[in-house]
Amino acid sequence: MTLHHNTSLSDKSFLVTGGAGFIGSHIVQYLMENGAKKVRVLDDLSTGFKKNIEPWLSHSNFEFLQGDIRNFDTCREACQDTDYVSHQAALGSVPRSVKDPITTNSVNIDGFVNMLTAAKEAKVKTFVYASSSSVYGDEPNLPKEESRVGNPLSPYAVTKKTNELYAQVFAKLYGMQIIGFRYFNVFGPRQDPDGPYAAVIPLFVKAILQKSEAFINGDGEQTRDFTFVYNAVQANVKAMLSENQAAFDQVYNIAVGERFTVNYMYNAIRELLNSEHQPTHRDPRAGDIRDSLANIDLAQKFLGYQPTHQFKE
Repeated sequence: MTLHHNTSLSDKSFLVTGGAGFIGSHIVQYLMENGAKKVRVLDDLSTGFKKNIEPWLSHSNFEFLQGDIRNFDTCREACQDTDYVSHQAALGSVPRSVKDPITTNSVNIDGFVNMLTAAKEAKVKTFVYASSSSVYGDEPNLPKEESRVGNPLSPYAVTKKTNELYAQVFAKLYGMQIIGFRYFNVFGPRQDPDGPYAAVIPLFVKAILQKSEAFINGDGEQTRDFTFVYNAVQANVKAMLSENQAAFDQVYNIAVGERFTVNYMYNAIRELLNSEHQPTHRDPRAGDIRDSLANIDLAQKFLGYQPTHQFKE
């Protein structure tokens, strides 16, 4: 992974919530490989996997705390003696939230407020967190700009919008340094292809390899700004270590600034796997955004964010 910091991490301690998950484990890997003094992971393993952090379990500067962010005492314990928090723990997936809004709400909102409060009490230096491009909802303009959001189209989107509101209030009321990320369709290694709420790229790869049914929702001409996971890691590292006061109390698009149709993406994967496997189209999915493309100017300006990996690579 490209180096995203210019100060030593040997005197810095980090908490990554959801650190056994897909994005979280890549952040952990970066911090561990670059000599962080302490890396603690809080994860309840409901959607994360212990195997994702296996390489570091025996390291003296690594600590795994199995627990639920809905428990305030657990959050408090996790934030003890921590300089920086990267809060990735959440229940992802629009369809999951449509099916079960109550659980999505309790993890993503109650859990978020618990983490913010625990970080405030522990006097954490900087708190960064995952929001989502889903907050743009029915806002029709492309590319998506941080200052323009529409009405949310799913319970999941409501929870992420609420996170942003809480972050703003905590930053202003308590003088906390907080930064949020609206991730756009992050993909990469360790993204789970199993289960009812698996993301589209691992699902397609699995279906093509196993010659099982690959479903495309609707006509497949919906577009997404597919963002390789190392780009998301870069954003987290740069934000946590930022000394730029103007960078805080903001939310940033984290993407590449390019969009591709789902059909194009399917065919690209199929070509790379030398397969003739054809997809099956089905009804469009409730709560989905039709087109997604990010303007990343703000993150470039305030965080020095620069995507290092393009979709085709």
